[in-house]
Amino acid sequence: MPEKSWNVISGAARKGASRRAAVALAASASLALLATACTGQSSSGASDDASKDVTINFWHAWSAASETKAVDDLVAGFEKAHPNIHVNVVANMTDDKINQALRTGGDKAPDVISSFTTNNVGKFCSSGALVDLNPFFKKDGIDPETTFPKAMNEYTQFDGDRCSVPLLGDAYGLYYNKTAFAKAGIKSPPKTWSEFETDAKKLTITQGDTYKQLGFMPNYHGWETTTEHYFGQFSPTYFNKAGKSNLATDPAFTAGFELQKKLVDELGGYKKLETYRATLGDEWGAKHPFHTGQVAMQLDGEWRLGMALAAKPKFEIGVAPLPVPDDQVSQYGKGYITGTIAGIAANSKKQNAAWEFVKYITTDTDAVVGFSNSIHNVPSTLAALKSPKLKYDPRFKTFLDIAANPNSTTSPASINGGVYLATIQNFGYDYESGKVTDLKAGLKKTAAQIDTDIEQAK
Repeated sequence: MPEKSWNVISGAARKGASRRAAVALAASASLALLATACTGQSSSGASDDASKDVTINFWHAWSAASETKAVDDLVAGFEKAHPNIHVNVVANMTDDKINQALRTGGDKAPDVISSFTTNNVGKFCSSGALVDLNPFFKKDGIDPETTFPKAMNEYTQFDGDRCSVPLLGDAYGLYYNKTAFAKAGIKSPPKTWSEFETDAKKLTITQGDTYKQLGFMPNYHGWETTTEHYFGQFSPTYFNKAGKSNLATDPAFTAGFELQKKLVDELGGYKKLETYRATLGDEWGAKHPFHTGQVAMQLDGEWRLGMALAAKPKFEIGVAPLPVPDDQVSQYGKGYITGTIAGIAANSKKQNAAWEFVKYITTDTDAVVGFSNSIHNVPSTLAALKSPKLKYDPRFKTFLDIAANPNSTTSPASINGGVYLATIQNFGYDYESGKVTDLKAGLKKTAAQIDTDIEQAK
């Protein structure tokens, strides 16, 4: 595909998919109902004949024209390969609508769902809303551990229940202004956080009480600079074997919080940075501060490349993995991974037919590659990541490599969804702003809150 077309479609497609971050908390709340309102059934009990003529319902959340066309093309490929299975596609379905349908069932309810919210996998699995796919994988001789990248394989299961499967993914890396780098005498992107800290200060040009150019916006209210995205580079263990929060005991969390707070303080302080941030453009618009050159480095996902190029910046864009701690330099190249998931409704009476569809869209290499080429998210199988049929801007390969890297990380599933991540993020707001000054005590208190919330959700 020509570069211009890639740029425009990638930007448009990502706007829709990016909603997973905005709706994660609302979706987590709505899924709480599933724990008491949904009765699951074993996938091993599926008894429908997938060789007979049948129609299944597929609900997904994509909504932009380019996205829905890509989904329709994916479905058409499946129907060509399985002429007896017809797929009724319902687009633009929010998690709230999907959750309600999973509870109530019926002929019009989804047999297969797709969600942007990986944070809710723990709820989907523990409530029985989606069937465990392990028996289906075993029946067809597919090993998920050798099929999917490590992080994607992890975020699609909970407590031994693989109730979902990855359907394209997101990988986070570093975008940098190569023109600004050259002016500052920086020859290559930083590999360690200490190098990043030095570069961020070199790239910062103050102008009175504000900035002409900010090296990096470290604040948690910034664009994608969330706690889990920072922490992904420190490879933390969120929970111990007993299921208790490791926030106060794993030094990776302390290192992550201290790194971010140091960047905040050295780049001008929380208030000055927040004042500047309030003047900057929207994350999903053409005036994003990285597009305009107001911020020289940006932590972001693979979709940003197409959006940035579509904005026609006045500088050359560079892409690299995010830095790692100085003592983990051998792991440079890893990143934080999340993505879209698919699953089969426990209430479906057509689970075997539904599995044929899920298997095709998530494990067929050409199908995954074709969908990735259209949506411009990261392929979700190891084979697809290496496919010569992938079409992408050369810089996009950084994200393919991050996705395939076995050291890349994700946030583990929890029985109460993304509540624990929101709790950590809220503590981050208090710590970066100076409201909380004792990090050790704050982490201990926050960990206790996480444990309490999880116990109440059981």
